[in-house]
Amino acid sequence: LQFPVGVTKHRGMLADLNLNLLRSFFLIAKERSLTRAAARLNMSQPSVSQALQRLEEQLGCQLVLRGSRKFELTAPGQKVFEECSEIFEAVERIAQRTQERAVEEFGEVRIQIISNLESPLVNEALRLYHQRYPSVTWTVEVQNSQDTIKRIQTEKCGIGFCLLSRPVFSLNCQLLFREEFSVYCGAEHPFFGRKEVEKRELRQESFVSFTCATEGMGLEPMAVLSQSLGLGERISGQSPNLEEVRRMIVAGLGIGILPLTAVHDEVAKGLLWPLEIKGFPLGADVFLVTHPECDYSRAERHFLDLIKELRILYPDMH
Repeated sequence: LQFPVGVTKHRGMLADLNLNLLRSFFLIAKERSLTRAAARLNMSQPSVSQALQRLEEQLGCQLVLRGSRKFELTAPGQKVFEECSEIFEAVERIAQRTQERAVEEFGEVRIQIISNLESPLVNEALRLYHQRYPSVTWTVEVQNSQDTIKRIQTEKCGIGFCLLSRPVFSLNCQLLFREEFSVYCGAEHPFFGRKEVEKRELRQESFVSFTCATEGMGLEPMAVLSQSLGLGERISGQSPNLEEVRRMIVAGLGIGILPLTAVHDEVAKGLLWPLEIKGFPLGADVFLVTHPECDYSRAERHFLDLIKELRILYPDMH
């Protein structure tokens, strides 16, 4: 599509319109006076008159009738004024919303979370929240679900990510997702490549455990699942670090429980093998826990609202 030379030139001029010229005209039309507009703009009257003339030259039409005793816009001038009103009202709204947001960006969010929770949902919530409210500070405490529940009940405040078999009656418990786990063995283990194993077979095997799980501190959810399977009588290796536990299982020290999301690469490379337990799928329900009587801060409410927003937008995100 080609325009005539005159039209093309006019379009180029319009693309180069100066926002300051439009603002000068907008105040001239709003004040209905060059003098008052000059005072608002902190400019001399000749400068304002010159700005009006430059805008008229760019638009190729007269905007204000000159020489009349009363101020009057031309028909094109009235249309340009209406458009400018929308533009500068929008600019004003942007400024107001920016100021409102700046007030909201300060504060602190404190959460309690279970150990070694692999969750794209929580990761995305933290990332997006920081993007929206970069001045908010965070405190993340790692503790088991029982302690988190007790603390929220006692203090009537707090935000917890907990592993629960069922919701707690006195608290707001929102089911976020079910995290999937599996028992894994390394490439040199006799079970490597087997499609299915029995629970009783696993109990006889050396077990790689998280340190705090063996000390009775209830590292979740791996500790809960290992107890339900009866594993851990013969511990061959232990560490409080997920990556080190994974390393020991790959090296053949024994079997161990890991979240599926943490070992995709090792399974694809043939370094780890998931052991399917007959009649016993492994999983853990993760809940977002809050107190119904807590007066949460604005920063905390924004975080809770963001979790809700992400769950609506991405219902399959875990």
